[in-house]
Amino acid sequence: MSEAKVPDASEGAVRRPLDGIRVLDLTRLLPGAVATMLLGDFGADVIKIEEPGAGDPARLMRIGSKRSGAVFFATGRNKRSVAINLKCDEGKQVFLQLAERADVVIEGFRPGVMDRLGLGYEALRQRNKRLVYCALTGYGQDGPYKYEAGHDINYIGIAGVLGLNAGAGSGPVIPGVQMADLAGGSLQAVIGVLLALAAREITGEGQMVDVSMTDGALALMIVPLVSMLEGRRPEPGLEGLSGRYACYHLYETKDGRWLAVGALEPKFWANVCRVTGLEDLIPDQFAEGETQAECIRALKDRFRQRSSSEWLDAFSGVDSCVTLVKTPDEALADPQIIARNLLVEIEHPGAGRSKQLGPWIRLSATPGAVNLPPPQLGEHTREVLSAHGLSEEDIERLIRAGVIEAKSAE
Repeated sequence: MSEAKVPDASEGAVRRPLDGIRVLDLTRLLPGAVATMLLGDFGADVIKIEEPGAGDPARLMRIGSKRSGAVFFATGRNKRSVAINLKCDEGKQVFLQLAERADVVIEGFRPGVMDRLGLGYEALRQRNKRLVYCALTGYGQDGPYKYEAGHDINYIGIAGVLGLNAGAGSGPVIPGVQMADLAGGSLQAVIGVLLALAAREITGEGQMVDVSMTDGALALMIVPLVSMLEGRRPEPGLEGLSGRYACYHLYETKDGRWLAVGALEPKFWANVCRVTGLEDLIPDQFAEGETQAECIRALKDRFRQRSSSEWLDAFSGVDSCVTLVKTPDEALADPQIIARNLLVEIEHPGAGRSKQLGPWIRLSATPGAVNLPPPQLGEHTREVLSAHGLSEEDIERLIRAGVIEAKSAE
C-alpha cells in the first residue's frame, strides 16, 4: 500500500477549501475522473468506488499512450479506491453505509441505472438529506436523447461546436482536445457541486446536480449564438473570432510555421500593421467584403516572406498579441508554462515516477496539492470500511463472498 495518507488538517497541514468534504466517485473514464481529481486537489476526500476484478475501464485503456492506463494515472491522484460489487444486496448495503456519511456522490451512468440498483438520488436522499448528488451524463436526465450512448465527438456534434470547428469552405475537423468531456462536463460538474455545497450552507439540505456534456458544449457557443439569436447563421471560418477579420487570424511563415494574431484592440492592430510595414491597412481593421479580404491577403503574403523566428524577433517587445502556434512538446518547454510549475512528479505504484499536469487553479492561501498517488484497485477498501464501522470479521467475510475486494498491504 502507498505510504501516502489522507491529509489531516489537525496535524498542522495547510487547510484547503474542501477539507472535510467526502466524495463518493462512481464515475469512469475522463469527464468524471477530472472532476473528482479537481475536488481532491483542494482537499476533498475522494473515495473511488470500483467494480471488483476489473475496476475503472480507464485502468486498461491505451488511448494517447503506449502504456496501459496512462489516462487513469494522469487523473487518479488524490483518491482512495474501494472495490464494491454494487449488483449484489450486500454490496449495495455497504455503499449505502458509505453514502450516509458522504457529502457528495458523483456518477456517470445513463439515467435510470442508479435507480435500478436502488442507489439513485431519491434513495440516497432518504438516508442523507445533506447529500449533493451529481449525475454527469452525455445528454442530461431528460429529453429524447437521455438514454443514447455517446462520446465527446457526438456531444460537440449535436451542440454545433463541431460544425463551426472548420475553415471557410472546408469540412469540420475533430478538435485536438476533448471539449465536451472536459469544458462541458468535468468543469461544469465541479461548478455544480460547489454551488450545491454553497446552497447547503443556506438550506441545510443537498440537492441533485444534473450535468449534461451536450449542454456544457452548447454553453461554449456564446459568441456564435449571439449571431443566431439575431437571425444570422454563423459561418464556419468566417465569424468575428474564427477568421472573418485579418486582425484575428492565423498566418503561415516562410519556414512553414504559423503565427496566431489576436490584435482585436485598435492599438494592437496598429502595431501589427507597423511591424509588417502595412500601415495603410490600419483604417480597415473591421472593414467588410473585398476590403477585408484584401487585408487578409496582404498579411498572408507579408508573413510568408520571413521565418517564424524572424517575425518573433520583429514583434519582441511590441504590444501586438502575436504568438507562435506551438506544438504540444514546445508548449511543455515554454518558459511561461515552466514558470507556473504546472507539471508535477507523481509516484505510480509499481510503475515508478512520471510527470503530469498538477493543480492548475491558483489559490494564494489555500492552494491545491498532490497528496495521494493514483490508487491501486481496492487499495483502501479495508481502511475506508473500517472507518465506517465494519469490523475486520465483516470485511473478511465480504471479501470471501466476492462482495468487496481489498488489496493486501505490501
